[in-house]
Amino acid sequence: MSGVQLLSGFILGIVIAALAWRAGALSGSGAVAAAGVGGLVFGLGGFPWATLLLAFFISSSAFSRAFKGRKTLMNEKFAKGSRRDWGQVLANGGLGALLAICQALFPEQDWPWIAFAGGMAAVNADTWATEIGVLSASPPRLVTTGRVVERGTSGGVTALGSLAALAGAVLIGGLAALFSSPVNTIALGVAIGIGGLGGTFFDSFLGATIQAIYTCPACQKETERHPYHGCGAQTSLQRGWRWLNNDWVNFACSLAGAALTSAVVWLH
Repeated sequence: MSGVQLLSGFILGIVIAALAWRAGALSGSGAVAAAGVGGLVFGLGGFPWATLLLAFFISSSAFSRAFKGRKTLMNEKFAKGSRRDWGQVLANGGLGALLAICQALFPEQDWPWIAFAGGMAAVNADTWATEIGVLSASPPRLVTTGRVVERGTSGGVTALGSLAALAGAVLIGGLAALFSSPVNTIALGVAIGIGGLGGTFFDSFLGATIQAIYTCPACQKETERHPYHGCGAQTSLQRGWRWLNNDWVNFACSLAGAALTSAVVWLH
């Protein structure tokens, strides 16, 4: 890895972050964080790493902006909107940036790349599941009990959302497989798909159990928003660990995807 490659990576990261900010996909803080994450991934990982990160960011941003009119009524449940801030950027890409540093420190090792692909598959699958799953004609069911819940409820899953998650994981797995040796192409793609899907369901499990969920006393609605709901009323903790917000759950999703993918590859 040369200084020129690292500098080029940061320049590319800044350009893409600026364009995403202009397009409304990132807030100001999100653009700064994205430039840093992208610079490390592009500059230290190179083209294969950049391909996976861009596939996640472009596809997820597109789905976040699609069908916005049909999702408006559920915005009250989500902690944040489709314009990602620094917390969302680090939650989804922070692990990837750390793994890119590991790859630079241990260039002969392939575990950082495998873990990175699994983490990207998980956050991509999770975003696709969230953005597409809320459009399902069937109501979601809580992943832990199967109880029917309102659309947008943390931990709620649908068949459509699960299929979307599988497609999101397979996309990243397929792209990662293109950069692997022919002998390991299928095995790696399958491992990444399993890791990505597993990370998504782990995200849902956390959302249904220990993620911080609040109640709006004015609207009598369950929400991730804190300290204030969309109506302006102050929300109170209903369940979960106060510090475990949606950003930390998303980071845990990426970590679970990376760990599960690595385990499947190692066992194979």
